[in-house]
Amino acid sequence: MSWLRALKETARSGLTVERRRLEPVVAARGALGLALVVGLSLALFGPAVAVSSAFGAFQAAIATFQRSWRPRPTLALASGASLAVSTFLGYLTGAHTALFLALLLFWTFVSGLAWAAGPTAGIIASSNVAIMLVTVTLPTSVATAAGHAVMIFAGGVVQAALVVLLPVRRWGAQRDALADALAAEADYARRLRHDPVAPFDPVPLMTARSAAAVTPRQARTRPAELHGARGLAERIRPVLASLADPAVGVPEEGPERARVRELLAAAAEVLDAAAHAIRHGEPMAPPPPALAALRTPDTGAILKGPPRRAALRLTALLGDVVETADPGTRTRRPDPGTRTPSRPGPGTRTPRTAEAPPGHGARTRPTLLRLVPVVVAQVRAELRPDSPVLRHAVRVSAVTAAGYLLGTWLPFGHGYWAPMASVMVMRPDFSQTYARSVARFGGTLLGVTLATGVVQAAHPGTYLSAALAVMCAFGMYLLMRTGYAAGQTFVSAYVVFLLGMEGAGLTQTVRERVLLTLLGGVLAMLSYAVYPAWETPRLRGRLADWLASVGAFAAVVTARYADPAGPASPDVREALLRTRAARVAWQEAVARATHEPVRHRGLSHAAAEQAEHALAEFGRVAMLLEAHLPERGAPPVPAAAALAESLRRSTERGAKEVRERGEPHWDDLRETVTAWSAEPPDHFLLHKGAALLLECLDELTTALMEPKRSS
Repeated sequence: MSWLRALKETARSGLTVERRRLEPVVAARGALGLALVVGLSLALFGPAVAVSSAFGAFQAAIATFQRSWRPRPTLALASGASLAVSTFLGYLTGAHTALFLALLLFWTFVSGLAWAAGPTAGIIASSNVAIMLVTVTLPTSVATAAGHAVMIFAGGVVQAALVVLLPVRRWGAQRDALADALAAEADYARRLRHDPVAPFDPVPLMTARSAAAVTPRQARTRPAELHGARGLAERIRPVLASLADPAVGVPEEGPERARVRELLAAAAEVLDAAAHAIRHGEPMAPPPPALAALRTPDTGAILKGPPRRAALRLTALLGDVVETADPGTRTRRPDPGTRTPSRPGPGTRTPRTAEAPPGHGARTRPTLLRLVPVVVAQVRAELRPDSPVLRHAVRVSAVTAAGYLLGTWLPFGHGYWAPMASVMVMRPDFSQTYARSVARFGGTLLGVTLATGVVQAAHPGTYLSAALAVMCAFGMYLLMRTGYAAGQTFVSAYVVFLLGMEGAGLTQTVRERVLLTLLGGVLAMLSYAVYPAWETPRLRGRLADWLASVGAFAAVVTARYADPAGPASPDVREALLRTRAARVAWQEAVARATHEPVRHRGLSHAAAEQAEHALAEFGRVAMLLEAHLPERGAPPVPAAAALAESLRRSTERGAKEVRERGEPHWDDLRETVTAWSAEPPDHFLLHKGAALLLECLDELTTALMEPKRSS
């Protein structure tokens, strides 16, 4: 993609306003906290302290809006405390340009490395640096700087207290994550009715798994309906695929296929009802027609063998979903006479029910203090030359320092607008940095123009400026998820009105503020062009990681056929999670690389799309094999051991060849499948599954080699 087209696409993305569900009550709570802090600070200490405390409350409220599974009060307190420390240290060195510049370089570099701990930590750290550039200009002595820092932290405390005292949708983020996973399963079931080999995006399940981890305090108060439904959703997915896939035994047309479609439609309705109940915290109302379709006795007469077992297991799992989603009302399960015990896969836990004690079997999330060594380890892992996070830290620290020096040198005054713009728009990837730069310039132009027009026309006093600032903050909280440009419009106006409380915001014109913001955005964009961290050249490595992980998953699954009576182990489950993580990493890398102005370097868009399809199909076949793992008492299939070993060797060697831009070969797996042609193993799916796995790998080779042949 050319630079011109890349700039056009990122600019369009940055200025897009998306339709999102608004949360006016949550936005009003954040604005209320800001109003309380500003009002009390004005009454007790005056405008200068009020501005500092307002920034603390403003930033703490933004932290509570981040996509994080930690308690919102914790995020608010962490944001307020870190901003207070930043401001105080900044003031101590502010009188000495060289010393302050050194602190700014260090603090910004650390904020860049904070992205290694996740986007929430990165956003909070970047915002702290940006706000510090403003707040350090307000105190006049060390004592007042300490007072400002205390008031900034007090702003975070107020926002945390309001989250506790005025709760809005407790566990709302966790409810949404689990409901999205169940809704994704319902959509998958509907698509399988028309496309028996339809793909499934594992992101909702991974998000729900991340949301299910709780701190010890959260484990004591988590609603019962959030305990076991996620595990059930994960176990339902392979059963749905197994029931629909013709490879398992159901013909593509006929009464068997009609019955399968009926079961899939009923499953979709039950899963949608469970998702709605969990999302809104309401009693579940399972649709009677769907329950009737699941418990009809015709299943045993129409479906035989593996399809019948899959149908009965689906009925049992959906009964568990109905009970788990509504633990307070012992909703009647589908016909107990047709139910079979739902057997968890190796290494998976039996889902918790309402009777399980709180915290029992819950995935634990470390407290902030115990998270410190984990974050340190993540940061250390990024300290390598090719790390996008390290490159981002270097870029953002250099650009912020350059913007600060240029803003100070230019005769505009309040030169912090340039470095503040830079640090807020810069992200570890190209698309977000350029899109946010354009969005910030557009939002700043509109917001500053409107706010300055109001100031010059109405000449608001201190308290009216404070009220206007609170109104702008409410608008920002309300629209922040609809797009960066919309939120930035209100942020720019907020800063103008807030600084206008002390008179500091009236000494600049619209032109000067916009030019400084433009300068910061241009510096951010130039830095990525000069010192990039392109994702496109790393696509082959991401693809190789996915190939290695999905091959290991298939090998672990097939090995269980050879030793069904062996000790239960988490190998299958852990391999599946690694595969999902590698697939999502690949998809995110492709999304980042889509608009990068670089050549494909050996993996074109068409090749990437075909390769992704091949590996997704490989994973689907492995999932079918996992759905029909033999019971512990079942006879072993000795030939499966050879298949597992050939899968492991072939995919490991193939991953190495993909990384080295060679042509991957699957000789070990091909020899196994060829040897089985004359004497296949005594299993309805193993031989067919091995042939399908080899076919997928051959499709991968074709995808990777086609660009070389065409060139």
